[in-house]
Amino acid sequence: MPKVNNLGTDSIGRLVLRLAIPSMLAQFVNVLYGIVDRMYIGNIPEIGDLALAGVGVCGPIVTLISSFSFLIGIGGAPLIAMRMGEGNKKNAEEILANCFLLLTALAVFLSTIFLFLKRPILLTFGASSDSFPYADKYITIYLIGAVFAILSVGLNQFITCQGFSTVAMCSVLIGAILNIVLDPVFIFFFNMGVSGAAIATVLSQMVSFFFVFSFLRGKRVPIRLSFHGYSRKIMRRVLLFGLSPFIINASDSVIIIILNTVLQRYGGPQMGDRYIACATIVLSYFQLITMPLGGITGGTQPILSFNYGAKNTARIKEAFKKILALCVVFVTIMLVISQLVPEFFVRIFSQDPDVVNLSVWGIRIFTLAVIPLAFQYELVDGLTALGIAKAAISLSLNRKLMFVAFTVLLPAFFGASGAFYAEPLCDAICGVITTVVFLLLIGRLLRAREEMPDGQALYS
Repeated sequence: MPKVNNLGTDSIGRLVLRLAIPSMLAQFVNVLYGIVDRMYIGNIPEIGDLALAGVGVCGPIVTLISSFSFLIGIGGAPLIAMRMGEGNKKNAEEILANCFLLLTALAVFLSTIFLFLKRPILLTFGASSDSFPYADKYITIYLIGAVFAILSVGLNQFITCQGFSTVAMCSVLIGAILNIVLDPVFIFFFNMGVSGAAIATVLSQMVSFFFVFSFLRGKRVPIRLSFHGYSRKIMRRVLLFGLSPFIINASDSVIIIILNTVLQRYGGPQMGDRYIACATIVLSYFQLITMPLGGITGGTQPILSFNYGAKNTARIKEAFKKILALCVVFVTIMLVISQLVPEFFVRIFSQDPDVVNLSVWGIRIFTLAVIPLAFQYELVDGLTALGIAKAAISLSLNRKLMFVAFTVLLPAFFGASGAFYAEPLCDAICGVITTVVFLLLIGRLLRAREEMPDGQALYS
């Protein structure tokens, strides 16, 4: 039987480490899987470059679809943790049942819509006449099995929020490792190319889903997955709570499109493609920071939500300090690595000296303000965990809109290279804004919780 963390009584420091590290490692493996997957596809004999371009065009679609998992998963998990803190098991099970229904309905709806509109979407996202056949093959198979991707990622949040952080990590590792193993089998051994990569992805996601589903239906979890208590009110609350993480994830695909467009325009025919290649490498590297960082902040949300439900405000304050300290330590280590040895990562993707030099420069610029970024991630996710959805959404939108504004405006004055300064400027400014807003809110919020009558449910 896996060890369950007691969110109400275990040492905060140990809880933070036991929840954060498995979640961080799981996200790190996910990033590595994405890198390895692109390496396999890029090495398909004769068609590798075109196949990689085709799958790259599918990236924004895959990102957008996976964002809906976070809309429901991260929307419902804090509510369940709060109900557990209040001792209201019945309502927690009803929330989980409603989230499962929402995830299933969204998965079917999104798969159908994207399958129907895939051609115009792929062409809009940059598929050429040469790369379209590969993009079409990949996305068709992926969409047929997208229900497993949405359900496995979304339901995994409900394992973490009940304290089973290691089990949640295992569900991610199973899918990622299985995908890495199956990719060369289907791509090269069965000679299925891009279609083989998509099949490997779907099969891996299917196995992850059955693992998660079986665990949530088993007897080891306090809040089991059931099929009753459906309520529009619960669904609306889940969607409101999940809107901030959904915006963060869904807007990434839009930002990539805008960044590539700007780089192509200001780079011109001579440098446009080279800047885009550089941006692809830089963004891949940046995920090695942001996804594990999100793993830390997302994985520790149950500590905040549970103790908010239980009115343990002293534990909430201590948790915020220790989670933030862990985030700062992590990003500081990554900042040092980014400034000293980025070329080791860059050479995985390219040996072209010009691309390598430009990408190394891009990584150093992009990561200049990752320490303020730690404050942005933890404080926004912390507000989400406490149910302060409007503030979390506003702060998330502020960062995304500011990034888009800088990405569009800076190249107009400084050329294509100016676009790379958008990230550090945005991170520094938004880190300060988010910290100020959080400090203005948190004291009043916790005092209001302490003054609530015992037994009064939060967000009922």
